[in-house]
Amino acid sequence: MVYEASALDSTLAAAAGDDPALLAELRMAFCDSLARQIDLLRRSRCDGNWHVAAMRVKGLAASFQVWPLMVLADEVLASAPGDPVILRKLQAYLDNLSDN
Repeated sequence: MVYEASALDSTLAAAAGDDPALLAELRMAFCDSLARQIDLLRRSRCDGNWHVAAMRVKGLAASFQVWPLMVLADEVLASAPGDPVILRKLQAYLDNLSDN
């Protein structure tokens, strides 16, 4: 499954301007933050922890106007803690971002 990263790239480019080092740093920070939340989701064993991590993913996506990730965050919120399907989707999204 491939996800488009152009919304994130546009938002980061607007923030970084003509500074490629800053752009790379912001992108890495976004990916690191998303990776932490995916890890928390993987370790969640109750509805409360799952919901908090899912809302953090949604907040991260909203902050950077990454609509495909917001849709995934809504799927996380609608799923049960530990749902392997949604965790694979999130990981695929992150892997795609990291590869670009």
